[in-house]
Amino acid sequence: MKKYLIAILLALPLAVSAQDNTWERIEVEPVEKENPDAKYLAENAVPLVDGKVVFQTVIKAPGKSADQIYDILLKQLEKMVQEPNQIENSVVALQDRDKHELAAVFHEWLVFKNSALALDRTQFNFQLHVLCSDGQADVSMARMSYDYDLDRKPTHYTAEEWITDKYAVNKKHTKLYPISAKFRRKTIDRKDFIFKKFESLLNDQK
Repeated sequence: MKKYLIAILLALPLAVSAQDNTWERIEVEPVEKENPDAKYLAENAVPLVDGKVVFQTVIKAPGKSADQIYDILLKQLEKMVQEPNQIENSVVALQDRDKHELAAVFHEWLVFKNSALALDRTQFNFQLHVLCSDGQADVSMARMSYDYDLDRKPTHYTAEEWITDKYAVNKKHTKLYPISAKFRRKTIDRKDFIFKKFESLLNDQK
């Protein structure tokens, strides 16, 4: 009898109340994938100061004097101009302990691709300027340019005419132009590396 009643109940149509709309298809908003170039497309990713590309940052160094900061960053700059990626004429050009001011000129390789079949790179030229004071360092990176394809057909670009929004980003600000994109990416990455390295050195508790 029990099995008979269950069979009858299963055969009856389900009563769906007016409030029950779970059978309707629910539209789901597509998940937007993060643009891998978001960092390089961000507003002010390549800032202009009086028409020139200048990256600037203030690095805090709590508890450190201007003299201490000067010594730390001088040592780092002297190390940087001797690194394997430097070409020639990279030098710490200004050392003014009285003003706690430093400046260095760099000519180095930025490597885009390095494989058994191809080496794609550019000579990257830029200057770093450092002004130290108690508790902080004001750092800027400027006068950037590139000497590309030196072994075949050398081409010289300035940062202003090559990696700025005007020349490297489409009008909708959603994509980088293919040719100049690698220069913009590598330049921003290099800047980030240098600034973060300075920050880590100035915040070392040793």
